[in-house]
Amino acid sequence: MTWARPAIAEPETGTFAEAKALEKEHSTIQNSKAARTVASHAMDSLDCADLLEMLGLSATEGKVRA
Repeated sequence: MTWARPAIAEPETGTFAEAKALEKEHSTIQNSKAARTVASHAMDSLDCADLLEMLGLSATEGKVRA
């Protein structure tokens, strides 16, 4: 009978971790710009909330400065 070792999450290091951090930063900036663009084109606050929800964004993402 073969025994499987339990999976142990190791901390990410090296270029993969750097790439992942860079992608997260880029994603945060893009989401911030998208939320602000939606807010500037929405007809009112309800329209803005609906549009942000459709895009999977939140109003707080627009507060992040890019």
